[in-house]
Amino acid sequence: MKKLAIAAISLAVFTSSAAFAQAKTRAEVYQELIEAQQNGLNYVTDTSYPDVNPIFAAQVERMKQAHLAQQNAARDAAASGASAKAAN
Repeated sequence: MKKLAIAAISLAVFTSSAAFAQAKTRAEVYQELIEAQQNGLNYVTDTSYPDVNPIFAAQVERMKQAHLAQQNAARDAAASGASAKAAN
């Protein structure tokens, strides 16, 4: 009888812990990975955590500047497209 109770309790514990294991979908994790790469966070190493490794600091800064320039260009293109539509 005790073996059955122990088996039932252990089964309940294992199934309840598995229910919390999948908090994010693969798509969410993939999107976070892309954002980390764009922000330069993939240049954080075990020895430099939580900061970017000094070896990669200049490269990360260039990536951030390029990403910002790309966002500004897209915003300007969208704004000029909207003003062209308003003029017509």
